[in-house]
Amino acid sequence: MATKTADGAGTGTGTKNDGATADGATADVTEAGDRADEATETGTATDAAVEADGDETALGATDETTEAEAQGPSGVGQGAAAVVSAALGLVSLSGGWIGTVAAARETLIGQLRTASTATVAQQVKEVYGDAWHTTALWAGLFALAALITGVVVLARPAFGTPGRAQAPWIRSVAWAGVCLGVVGLLLAVLKYSDALLALPTTN
Repeated sequence: MATKTADGAGTGTGTKNDGATADGATADVTEAGDRADEATETGTATDAAVEADGDETALGATDETTEAEAQGPSGVGQGAAAVVSAALGLVSLSGGWIGTVAAARETLIGQLRTASTATVAQQVKEVYGDAWHTTALWAGLFALAALITGVVVLARPAFGTPGRAQAPWIRSVAWAGVCLGVVGLLLAVLKYSDALLALPTTN
């Protein structure tokens, strides 16, 4: 009888130990599963944050590109117009190639129309005076074009997008064109009116 009781007790103890071991293993598996779930959730959150940052960066780059494209064409056009204004102002000081050709043509016409019996004063006027006035006229046209172009460039920001400043070099070149245009126009008027470098008298 005693032996049976000991065997029963040993069997009960072994059963309890096996149950405790099984419970511990189940708890370990459950904890490992929870950790795996937490790791998965953390990885998903990290991926979502990275994707959000990438989207914000892409949107920022797109906005900057759009703004640069919006400002580029207007700045380029105004810069080109300012350079043209300055170039026309320089040409107006001499009359340019067109003025030289027109003056030579006027000289030839004067020679053909002037008779050999014409007075010296008439010959000087027809051959040289008209050519000189033609050169002054073309110089004045170039100066006027330079002046108008420069003023348009300087006034363009007032009719453009509010808050968009004009590049300093564009303003500088445009002002140079305006100044050259004013000087060229003044010289052209003085030459055409014979107030500057008038024809010599023949008396």
